[in-house]
Amino acid sequence: MLPRSRTMPSRIHHGPVEERADIRHYLQVEVQPKAEKESEAIDPQANYSKCFDDDGRLKRTGTFWTATSHIITAVIGSGVLSLAWAIAQLGWVAGPAVLVLFAFVNLYTSNLLCECYRSGDPITGQRNYTYMEAVKAHLGGWKVKLCGWIQYLNLFGVAIGYTIAASVSMMAIKRSNCFHKSGGKDPCHMSSNGYMISFGIAEVIFSQIPDFSHVWWLSIVAAIMSFTYSTVGLGLGIGKVAEHGRFDGSLMGISIGTVTNAGTVTGMQKIWRTLQALGAIAFAYSYSVILIEIQDTVKSPPAEYKTMKKATLFSITVTTVFYLLCGCMGYAAFGDLAPGNLLTGFGFYNPYWLLDIANLAVVVHLVGAYQVCSVKLLILVRTSCRTH
Repeated sequence: MLPRSRTMPSRIHHGPVEERADIRHYLQVEVQPKAEKESEAIDPQANYSKCFDDDGRLKRTGTFWTATSHIITAVIGSGVLSLAWAIAQLGWVAGPAVLVLFAFVNLYTSNLLCECYRSGDPITGQRNYTYMEAVKAHLGGWKVKLCGWIQYLNLFGVAIGYTIAASVSMMAIKRSNCFHKSGGKDPCHMSSNGYMISFGIAEVIFSQIPDFSHVWWLSIVAAIMSFTYSTVGLGLGIGKVAEHGRFDGSLMGISIGTVTNAGTVTGMQKIWRTLQALGAIAFAYSYSVILIEIQDTVKSPPAEYKTMKKATLFSITVTTVFYLLCGCMGYAAFGDLAPGNLLTGFGFYNPYWLLDIANLAVVVHLVGAYQVCSVKLLILVRTSCRTH
């Protein structure tokens, strides 16, 4: 008689087939885990957590580098070109000291503001998406309206300033080419209205970008442009110092009785110029009104405030170094007669092509900086239009 097959059941009766021990073991060990894996693959909660953050919004993708690019774009503006004039009013002692002091003040206040992104627990607390929401969560009351007016008026003023500065740089490109062709004989007078309108049209197009998380590439381009024209200004300052063979300027800044293009400096003008210089330096570091909005683009883990603090430290360090180099070398090149804009202090066509590149970089940077600083202002307008 042939031996029973190993694949056949041990006994066959008229009733149901008896289950062998090895088949039962196979079902317990092999089949059941597959069912678990299939259930995990179709678990909607797991997929939900991979696509959305704890507040139900799409996963934030911002990193240390994108936050840094946003900050540098917002901080380093064309105002860096006026730092030589600011240091000229304060002198070699107070000028660099004020720059470093304002850097530490900005770093300290920015770190405090980073802690306000979440209410309560810094890791799992409720998110504050805007500067206004952070004020409402931590202060409340009439302070919300006060800070709101200050923030939006500040952004509105910055937008106007960027528009004017961009049109001035565009005119500088046109005038430098005009001067080069005429050999300096043609005064090349022109209106800035057309350039302002062109800049406004470009901003309307870019304003269709929804929010900060979608303008990271524009911020990176703008940050590169800011380093470009700052480097050009620094290089021209170094070249001017090398040509003269000395460092101009004084320890206490411009003195009373100095004859400038605007006339003789009086005691009252000295005080006014000093206050203007302090304001110019303070404004050069200002970006706190959009810090929370930038932080809202950063992904976690690690906690958002940790990434933002690192980005803030790195950005302010880089900008301070550039501020010191551009401001001090500009002052060393021109002394008490340092111009309000470092790029226009070298003449309109000497070297005209390098000034064209620098002014073009200013325009491109201001296009991106306008979006970074005004995106919340545009969102406010859209929200108001939908409400009414």
